[in-house]
Amino acid sequence: MNTKYVTDNKGKKVEVIIPIKDYQKIIEELEDLKDVRAYDKAKASKEVSVPIDEAFKMIEKKRKAR
Repeated sequence: MNTKYVTDNKGKKVEVIIPIKDYQKIIEELEDLKDVRAYDKAKASKEVSVPIDEAFKMIEKKRKAR
């Protein structure tokens, strides 16, 4: 990774400049990590899961009932 730093008047690093490809990769990995954490949280909750097709049917039924 070709990293560059922006410093203040005292030489303290205050910002980082990285190539856009590296930035995009970091963002993708953070989004994947967010998904994994959400999955882990859902599994740990011990709540009863509903198949996605059933969930969509339930949502549509509620929409039509309005």
